[in-house]
Amino acid sequence: MDLAPILAAAVPLVGWTTHGTWLARRLATARRDPLTGLLTREGFTTRAERLIRTHPDRATVLLVDLDDFKKVNDTHGHAAGDAVLIATAHRLTAWCGPHGLAARLGGDEFAAVALDSADRLPALRESLHQPVPFAGGLLPVGASVGASRPAALLLTEALSAADRDMYAHKPGGRTSRRR
Repeated sequence: MDLAPILAAAVPLVGWTTHGTWLARRLATARRDPLTGLLTREGFTTRAERLIRTHPDRATVLLVDLDDFKKVNDTHGHAAGDAVLIATAHRLTAWCGPHGLAARLGGDEFAAVALDSADRLPALRESLHQPVPFAGGLLPVGASVGASRPAALLLTEALSAADRDMYAHKPGGRTSRRR
């Protein structure tokens, strides 16, 4: 039996399979924030829209913004800021549970979609105000959380409503976005 024709067909197939696997891993990596491991905006949007579409009556959309985050970086250094971001990611992920999604949209802004969670919002707010251990001490942290129910099944509208709600809860009563 001549194996040459079989090998001639198999070698490119193995190459393309390997290449496809590599590309899929790279894409998955690109949809995750390297510091926190959370989804990025792109990865979050697709999954969040699907979760809202399949569970419209159970979904709550959140936006979370760390209060005075720049002060943490300026006072304690960027390693301290990273510790706060990582702790926030862990706390948000734990709060979302196995059927929710959490994302780092950029900087100190996070988003989430969680099911059956509206009554658990006070617990999230409390956990996001717990100090973060760093270098043998504790870093004081705070976060403003805005929530909305996606009545129209559109993630963009739900995020806008959560944004308005979040800024209504900002310290000092700021109600408009920073420019």
